[in-house]
Amino acid sequence: MTPTHQRKTSLIGNLIRGALIGIVETIPGISGGTVALVVGIYQQLIESASAFIHWALSLVRGQREEAREYWSHISWRLLIPLGIGIVVAIFTVAGPVVDLYETYPERMRSLFFGMVAASVLVPLLMVRDDVAYRRKELTWRHLIMFLAGAVVAFVILSLPATMSLEPHWYVVLPAAAVAVSALVLPGLSGSLVLLTLGLYEPTLRAVEARDLGYLSVFVAGLAVGAVFIVQAMKWLLEHHHATTLLILSGVMLGALRALWPYQAEDGSLQPIGEGFGLNILLAFIGAAVVLVMIVVDRRMSHRAPQPVH
Repeated sequence: MTPTHQRKTSLIGNLIRGALIGIVETIPGISGGTVALVVGIYQQLIESASAFIHWALSLVRGQREEAREYWSHISWRLLIPLGIGIVVAIFTVAGPVVDLYETYPERMRSLFFGMVAASVLVPLLMVRDDVAYRRKELTWRHLIMFLAGAVVAFVILSLPATMSLEPHWYVVLPAAAVAVSALVLPGLSGSLVLLTLGLYEPTLRAVEARDLGYLSVFVAGLAVGAVFIVQAMKWLLEHHHATTLLILSGVMLGALRALWPYQAEDGSLQPIGEGFGLNILLAFIGAAVVLVMIVVDRRMSHRAPQPVH
């Protein structure tokens, strides 16, 4: 396992980053992976999560030397406050945020549309840094990958969210395994996955009611999904760094379909209607917030591009 450069992050900053991820994970259409990209911890999060998974598996197999090696690659300074921030946000802020989203859907989607649109710059800037560092040029194949990611995301998110499943454990477990990919794949919303499967409301109600039976099954599904998805993303970032980031950029762009302000109850797109001026203003505000975060984050990092090897 080859170590990569890890930027220094503060404990309070990571706690806030976790809270932001926790909040957006309750909102259909917003990805926690997008937030991780915007605040500059995406690659470090993937590496630490992968090392943690390998550490746990090594302990189970009784390979203590190998476990100690993986332990040294886990950034607890990132994972612990990030995890605390996510859990605290989900159990305290989820309710009000979801209420706000349900009360003012057009306004909130406009705000988030601007935020996610500006967030597409993050992986694109990482690609630029990577290409400059490796002194390579992008080809038409990279453009095709970018466009393919956008088209696939748009098509998937255009599927009607009419499925409704009973929240039995054998349904919740695989649903959670798929939903956890939102923490890893920018542009894919875990809440949107649950909404599509008809498990969005039952899951939020379980969180509010502290339903330990439901939540334990859900967490088990998250763990199962993380093992496979995190490892897959780590391999892709190691072997196809620029291509993977371009595909993620396209996915984020296509995912804007879920945040178009004017939608019918079944999710079908509607033409521009009333309140367009305010919606545009909110979109610009959302984009401005993200752009400021991007500028501040890149200036504070003070580091040369560090691709994964």
